[in-house]
Amino acid sequence: MRRSWFWTALQATERLRARAWLGDLVALGATAAALGLRLAVDDVLPPGFPYLTFFPAVILTTFFCGLRAGITCATLSGLSAWYFFLPPSTGFILSAQSGLALAFYVFIVAVDIGLIHIMHTASVRLRHERAVTAGLYEQQRTMFQELQHRVANNMQFVAALLTLQKRRVGNDPQAALAALDEARIRLETISRIHRRLYDPSRISLPVGQYLQELCGDLLDATGARNIVCLVDVPPVRFDLTRLTTLSLLVVEVVTNALKHAFPEGARGSITIRIEATAPDRMALTIADDGRGIPAGFDPEASRSLGLRIAQGLAAQLDGTLTYAGGPGTVVRLDFAAEAPGA
Repeated sequence: MRRSWFWTALQATERLRARAWLGDLVALGATAAALGLRLAVDDVLPPGFPYLTFFPAVILTTFFCGLRAGITCATLSGLSAWYFFLPPSTGFILSAQSGLALAFYVFIVAVDIGLIHIMHTASVRLRHERAVTAGLYEQQRTMFQELQHRVANNMQFVAALLTLQKRRVGNDPQAALAALDEARIRLETISRIHRRLYDPSRISLPVGQYLQELCGDLLDATGARNIVCLVDVPPVRFDLTRLTTLSLLVVEVVTNALKHAFPEGARGSITIRIEATAPDRMALTIADDGRGIPAGFDPEASRSLGLRIAQGLAAQLDGTLTYAGGPGTVVRLDFAAEAPGA
């Protein structure tokens, strides 16, 4: 939906409104211009229009420069009109007539300034709500992609598991029962991983324990009996949204390591660390001692859905994801310690 020119102009004044000193100068200049114009047309106007040029000056100054500048312009304009154009004569003389005229002026400019200020506040709130909505949409889109990717991986895993068990069965009914029972255990493990990822009650666990249990479920689900997962995490806490996003990223990277880093039956280890790198930044490192990434590997050029999902999850954490070789593979996420605006 296209925005109207009015709302576009209103948002364009934000930078000007942020500079209070510039607003004061504009208020002074607008008052001077309004006074000069009113003096210029004084001879051709009938009596009774002391604020004719001052009202537009107050309205425009408030619109473009904000509340403070509007109040400054209204005050200077009111004093100018009182001194030069309110009877009984030139000067700050208060009579019943001039008092009524001043009260009328104060009421009108207060209403104008108040309405414009409310309009500015509504514009800021609307822009913030749009930004939140866009962020939620992007998060849901990434989560939906992750879910589709995870379901596809699980279906592929189930198919491969059943094929493997079929080869082991032969014509032995007891072996068939044992194979089906093992497949059932693996599928239950996958289900447990999903419940762990999306269970709000898990947020109360220490992050290190939570990730250790998650990695244990991944090792059980893939049957990687020769791989150990080591978790080194200080006593930090994340809100549910960030913990879920971080967990999905860990699942993605660890699953990828279990699939590609180690030859079948080989021993190895995966280490997960979280450390503070600055007062407001943290780093998650997932390192394995497997075969390492291929020479010339460029994650930006990769068309892998898993890598794109990992990059999307990193962006949700206001972070950047990097890959390094070496022995093994090191995946590092530098991310904000708290959500932006928290």
